[in-house]
Amino acid sequence: MNETKIILPDRDIPRQWYNIMADMPNLPKPPLHPGTKQPIGPDDLKAIFPMSLIEQEVSTQRWIDIPEEVHKIYSLWRPSPLYRAHRLEAALNTPAKIYYKYEGVSPAGSHKPNTSIPQAYYNKKAGVKRIATETGAGQWGSALALAGSLFGIDVTVYMVKVSFNQKPYRRIAMETWGATVHASPSTITNSGRKILEADPDSPGSLGIAISEAVEDAATHDDTNYALGSVLNHVLLHQTVIGLEAKKQFELAGDYPDVIIGCCGGGSNLGGVSFPFLQDKINGKQLRVIAAEPISCPTLTKGEFRYDFGDTAGLTPLMMMYTLGHDFMPPGIHAGGLRYHADAPLVCQLYKDNLIEAVAFGQTACFEAAIQFAKTEGLIPAPESSHAIRGAIDEALRAKEEGKEKTIFFNLSGHGYLDMTAYEDYLAGKLVDYAYPDEKIKEALAKLPVI
Repeated sequence: MNETKIILPDRDIPRQWYNIMADMPNLPKPPLHPGTKQPIGPDDLKAIFPMSLIEQEVSTQRWIDIPEEVHKIYSLWRPSPLYRAHRLEAALNTPAKIYYKYEGVSPAGSHKPNTSIPQAYYNKKAGVKRIATETGAGQWGSALALAGSLFGIDVTVYMVKVSFNQKPYRRIAMETWGATVHASPSTITNSGRKILEADPDSPGSLGIAISEAVEDAATHDDTNYALGSVLNHVLLHQTVIGLEAKKQFELAGDYPDVIIGCCGGGSNLGGVSFPFLQDKINGKQLRVIAAEPISCPTLTKGEFRYDFGDTAGLTPLMMMYTLGHDFMPPGIHAGGLRYHADAPLVCQLYKDNLIEAVAFGQTACFEAAIQFAKTEGLIPAPESSHAIRGAIDEALRAKEEGKEKTIFFNLSGHGYLDMTAYEDYLAGKLVDYAYPDEKIKEALAKLPVI
């Protein structure tokens, strides 16, 4: 059975990003200053962000223009293809139609350049010489290293130590694009040294790496900070995915009943779903599902509270579903999903029952990834395998119910630099780890009182 590939002409690459804050029934509560606990203003952020991104962070304007220079770079790989997964459907013997958008066609192999390119562009326009950032599995670090090379900006990456060791080729990719990469926690920053004093064998976390990168940016006049997920402007940039997908579904004469995205910080889920959620807010019947790991069950087991975005408490406090900023998830291979909280926009939508959430064990996800690879040919990133697991489960449910439905998920990146993960799965070395409820309660008990 032949694959159906739907790709738009270059002229149909979106010219504007979609800002869901223009249509949300309830906006997230404002971020608070980590010291005063009062709502922050632009002056509190300008030490680490250019004003153009700060303006996007707080904007409620529905459509925001994509700069021409950014649009030209997008055209190196956009529009990305939408596929109908006929072979997977046949293997599952399901009446459901399964579509996926493939973001692994970007130079960095994931959806992350959709925001790293504009972030580097706006920093370059502001005269910034260096950007510090964190990365989990290395996809964001790779994307920002790529963007830095295109705009002539130095990039320093604090890579979560467990992923630094598991995924050496991602580090090499970053270094090839000219970035400097440190395993986090490191001895470079006060935040890293403090963690290592308490636990010399710390595997690291995104919260720790964020602390190091923010500290680096705040203590160097020529350096800004860039984040690959969570913040409003990051999710805004990613909406090119969903906007393209809506046009592609029009060409296919179809529309999704269910949209699924893996969710660590929320940029992938927001990017693929927000343009469709605009329709749902206006009355369209649609389900959006966030797929997360049971080892880091932010939406499914976290609490909706103000919390820091990092471990050291250097970032503003944000209203999020959180497991606690010093939560230490196990070193699963889906390193991009090992974050203690989620984007405030995603969390507010979940709070308002506009999206759903489900958590999966990593063995079930790799089982789905293998089935997808054998039928569709592409080897997915471990993070993306969570969305595939969700899509397969929905397709099997449609089979049980004897109902047709259209399922759409975002294949957010390829797994060709994640072969150690597949090696471990095929050797039977991977185990599922559901984070104990008592450990979550312990972490939540340390949250700041607002």
